[in-house]
Amino acid sequence: MVNLPVIGVLSLQGDFAEHVLMLDTLEVNSMEIRSQESLQNIDGLIIPGGESTSIMKLLELFDLKNSIISRAKNGMPIWGTCAGMIILSQNIIHNEYQNKIHKYEPLKLIDIDVTRNAFGRQIDSFEFDLDVDGLEDPYHSIFIRAPQVSRVGKNVEVLSSITNTQPVILKQDNILVSSFHPELTRDNRIHKLFIQMFS
Repeated sequence: MVNLPVIGVLSLQGDFAEHVLMLDTLEVNSMEIRSQESLQNIDGLIIPGGESTSIMKLLELFDLKNSIISRAKNGMPIWGTCAGMIILSQNIIHNEYQNKIHKYEPLKLIDIDVTRNAFGRQIDSFEFDLDVDGLEDPYHSIFIRAPQVSRVGKNVEVLSSITNTQPVILKQDNILVSSFHPELTRDNRIHKLFIQMFS
């Protein structure tokens, strides 16, 4: 491949190192993002799995939130995995306890509503073979404290669902989200799908 993009991986908390390693398997230039200066030197961004409230807090602390929104609205591709899906969503649905402690708004870059940890707690983690638009063979996915999509906007494309009822990969223009952890597998095909968004 020629003229590969420089992919930034938000590296404030969560599985950022695993995404960098996955990009290395594709020989894609990557950069760990922790500042506005580094954000200006990338062509696309991955927001990794982790703890969504902590990442949103750190986005504000490091003064990155508005800059990411601005780059996205100017067409920069962004992919959020698990917690990243929550952060990119339009609205976050919380339980009563979460509502009391939640102080941070998502980036509102994809028209979906997301329920945090809706697939269950850590002990409820599971794996599933997904049929994904654009992939010939099923993708073996890993779900850990995964969010569920409770509403899908009319301009959002569903690329994969569990049993055709629960969307787990969605795309709207330059924004891609997945509720599972592709970075924890040895299968880089979802990362390839993201890179194809740059062509």
